[in-house]
Amino acid sequence: MADLEQLKRDYAGLVIRSGLNIQNGQRLSITCPVECADFARLCAAEAYKAGCREVLMRWRDDELTRMKYLCAADEVFDCVNKWEVDYLDTLSEEGAAFLTIDADDPAGLSGVDPDRIKRAQISSGKALEAYRARMMRSDCPWCVCSVPSKAWASAVFPGLSEEEAVERLWKEILAACRVDGGNAIQNWKDHSDELRKHVDILNGYNFKSLRYKNSAGTDVTVELPEGHFWAGGEEKSGTGVFFSPNIPTEEVFTLPHRNGINGTLVATKPLSHNGTVIEGFSFRVENGKITEVRAEKGEDVLKNAISVDEGASYFGEVALVPHDSPISRSGVLFLNTLFDENASCHFAFGEAYPQIEGAENMSEDELKERGANFSMTHVDFMIGSEDLQITGITHDGKEIPVFVNGNFAF
Repeated sequence: MADLEQLKRDYAGLVIRSGLNIQNGQRLSITCPVECADFARLCAAEAYKAGCREVLMRWRDDELTRMKYLCAADEVFDCVNKWEVDYLDTLSEEGAAFLTIDADDPAGLSGVDPDRIKRAQISSGKALEAYRARMMRSDCPWCVCSVPSKAWASAVFPGLSEEEAVERLWKEILAACRVDGGNAIQNWKDHSDELRKHVDILNGYNFKSLRYKNSAGTDVTVELPEGHFWAGGEEKSGTGVFFSPNIPTEEVFTLPHRNGINGTLVATKPLSHNGTVIEGFSFRVENGKITEVRAEKGEDVLKNAISVDEGASYFGEVALVPHDSPISRSGVLFLNTLFDENASCHFAFGEAYPQIEGAENMSEDELKERGANFSMTHVDFMIGSEDLQITGITHDGKEIPVFVNGNFAF
């Protein structure tokens, strides 16, 4: 691998120039663990070079977060500080850019009372409803990327020393983001163009439904809303700026009809959620609603996750990722949804991205009538496998292979 420090600078450049596409005079909010401050500084420097008016920092720390959940007064989990709401509402209303640098310990909240986590999520979801809606509509550019923390790297590579694990995780992240092969920004553009080809094919078919089946036990039919469309790679913000919300990404995705999923979904990878690793889980789904949950580990956390509000037990996303994607071929289980979801086809329970033609002119009630789900949560989980078969059913009843043996049939 080339000089790591130079690759980190290239990565920061990719995040700022392609992930967020920072505009002259725009403000940028960065959320970052204190342990990863060096990378946040690289991103800030790149943003100022691009003409950013001001970089604002929101620091996080796994140990302090855990301490709060274990020791803070019980009532603090039922409220949100007004200054937090004002901060996010003010910046999102003005069209600022938002960068989240994710490096959480996958098991950082293991053993914490799941009820406290659920209550904090509910209070935050209610208080930040307007901000979340702006993000789901992509009113302003946002991007999530990751860099190694010691705890995360050690969880992914437990057989290595802490230093070796961090170095190895850096290598895997940079490869997944296409930073290790020359011009990172051009590499990313070429990749986005490839994703667009699959988007165009799927939109051309305008499927009525999709049928999934594999040997892991997934056997489900997914109805798609009238007027739905697929997306992937770059998105366009409300101000007309193209940006890439996830780096890396390998998916093309749309929303299912809220009441149109029936069957069984079986996870093929663990899910790191709210500081707990959930393993060996499955859902039984009837008319879009999760009616049965089973998990070998973390079942109580999973049941809490699908009950934060009514919409949490319905689905908001179906995403297609080939089994031979670079992240899948790496053989690394990242214990981080940003990466693991890009190694596998996945679903998300909770809020739907409003990917219905004309959604920008529809009310929430009109979107609900068309089949969009609303919730204060959105949690991706992986169901892909090397033998996954997906069949698209057109409005005139034709059956078109979409995935054969885990990969696109196109």
